[in-house]
Amino acid sequence: MSLKAGDSFPQDVTFSYIPWAEESSEITSCGIPINYHASKEWADKKVILFALPGAFTPVCSANHVPEYIQKLPEIRAKGVDVVAVLAYNDAYVMSAWGKANGVTGDDILFLSDPEAKFSKSIGWADAEGRTYRYAIVIDHGKVTYAAKEAAKNVLEVTSADHVYKQL
Repeated sequence: MSLKAGDSFPQDVTFSYIPWAEESSEITSCGIPINYHASKEWADKKVILFALPGAFTPVCSANHVPEYIQKLPEIRAKGVDVVAVLAYNDAYVMSAWGKANGVTGDDILFLSDPEAKFSKSIGWADAEGRTYRYAIVIDHGKVTYAAKEAAKNVLEVTSADHVYKQL
């Protein structure tokens, strides 16, 4: 079951997450993973969730995440409260990836989809358990945009520019 515009964002969606903290801002600092209750956190917010096959991979690191970092001020100006990137990698890897990209605070949340549970639940994970490349815009609990790329290394319907135009 994939998500589409008009659907409600599923209830009880929980990701794993290590909040950014000044005292653990070095890439070699681990932090402690906590549950991030996305359904509850996002119920009254406008959110862009973009998912990708894995942290520190070529298209994801060279293009996908940097596009969102660069476009973040424009995205925020459109009323987006939360921008989050999601992958099947564990919370430690996602936290390190955020630090490697110079992301601080909660500018962009680097969330882990353990065992691709959420991505599998919407049919957007591959047979190996990696998340597909997809983007979902949620506005106060309602999906207003949802799209999955046609191929692994394609960056079209989930690019920051394309998603920005959907806001």
